[in-house]
Order: sequence, then structure tokens, then C-alpha cells
Amino acid sequence: MARAVSTRRKVAVSIIAWAIGLIIFFPILWTFLTSFKTEGTAIAVPPKFLFFDWTLENYFTVQERSDYFRHFSNSIISAVGSTIVGLIIAVPAAWAMAFSPTKRTKDVLMWMLSTKMLPAVGVLVPIYLLFRDFRLLDTHIGLIIVLTMINLPIIVWMLFTYFKEIPNDILEAARMDGAGLREEILYVLTPMAVPGIASTLLLNIILAWNEAFWTLNLTTTAAAPLTAFIASYSSPEGLFWAKLSAASTLAIAPILIMGWFSQKQLVRGLTFGAVK
Repeated sequence: MARAVSTRRKVAVSIIAWAIGLIIFFPILWTFLTSFKTEGTAIAVPPKFLFFDWTLENYFTVQERSDYFRHFSNSIISAVGSTIVGLIIAVPAAWAMAFSPTKRTKDVLMWMLSTKMLPAVGVLVPIYLLFRDFRLLDTHIGLIIVLTMINLPIIVWMLFTYFKEIPNDILEAARMDGAGLREEILYVLTPMAVPGIASTLLLNIILAWNEAFWTLNLTTTAAAPLTAFIASYSSPEGLFWAKLSAASTLAIAPILIMGWFSQKQLVRGLTFGAVK
């Protein structure tokens, strides 16, 4: 009897999980299908799901109108660049708070996290003026700086959580063997926290890749990433749904593929230290 109840519970949980997954995935599937429709078919009522005349015209039009590969390279530079800079800053910061805490460590962590609760539009004007005065508008360096700043609290929090699960005795043993601060971080701490660092790296790339508010306000052409590439298909004349869907598919495809191939590492890192 208990086994039958347990089986029914597992089946129910699986059905609910699949239903939630399909609901989350459906907008992506619909965007993908719409990208192969004509503009007329894209706004047809009732909507056509699978039975329509498929076309690649939208993809050719998108590439002719906008240089996809330039926007793609800008996204790579800004996402990877901000992640590398963020890790360079966050690893020592998380190490200090995890292994040399003070009475104010928790307050500092909470303050860092609280900055994520501030509406971005509230600091847009001062940051825009600073970037203008320092000639950082529409530059890769400027975009890397702002993406690093907005994602740094999350990076520090994640690394702090991972580092706290590493026994302090191991670091003390390394110090007794003559390891300095540099050797301790590079050759002892970092190898032991590879799953956590890898998941933090992947998550930060995803967050930077999907960032739209700052990229749309601080870039125009030279450093504009794929988020600006998508936004360019919204005009005063209206939305071109089929072309917008094609642009969106081209923009999200690389990050979806990366997430698919790295999902095991991402899950492993996110659960790192959860069970001792």
C-alpha cells in the first residue's frame, strides 16, 4: 500500500514538473516557430502552430539589415570580459569573508545584495553622465565595467557560499607548509572550488548575455550586443513579429546551446557543498 502511494506521488510530481517545464519552454518554442512564418501568418487569428508555409526569408532579411556577427562578437566580449573581471575581484573578496570574517562580514554581504534591489533606472542618469565624461559610452570597456558592477554581488555571494564549505584545516595545513596568500588562493582554494567557480562563471555569462536595460542605454552601434540587435526590430511603425522572432532566435540560440551542454556542470556547481 505504501509503495503504491509512493509510486502515485512520484508520477504526480513528474507530471507537474513536466507541465511546468512545458509552460516555461512554450514561449521559446513559439518564438522559434514564428521565425519561420511570414509576417501575415505570424499575426493570423487563430494562430497557426505547425501547419503553415515555412520560410527562411526572415533570417536572410535579419542578416541583411543588421550585422548579426558583429552584435554576436560584442555579446561575447562583454559577457566573457565582465565574467573574468568579476571573478578576479570576487575570488579574493569571497576568500577574505569566508576565511577571515569580521563582525561586519554579514552586514557587508547583505549590503552588497541590497544593491540588487535598487531599480536600475534610479542610477541611470549619474552612470550615464559618468560614462559620457569618461568617454565610455558605446565602448566594450564601458559595457564590461557596468556588467561587472551589476553582477558582482551575485558572484561574491555564490563564491562565499562555496568557500564556506571548504574545511579551514586544509588552508591552515597549506600555510604550515609555507604557502603564501597567492599560493593559497591559486593552488589550494581554487582547485577545490572548481565546481562552484565554474557554475558561477556560467551563471554570470548568462546574466551578462541577457542584460538589456544597460546595454540599450549605454550602447548604440560600436559595442551594441545581441539585446540591442533584438530591440532594433521594434519601430514606431509597429512590431515585425516574424523578423523579431528570427532575431530573438539568433540571439538566444548560442546561450541555450551553451546551457544545454553545461547543464551538468551548472547543476553540480549550484549544489556544491549542499550535502557533506
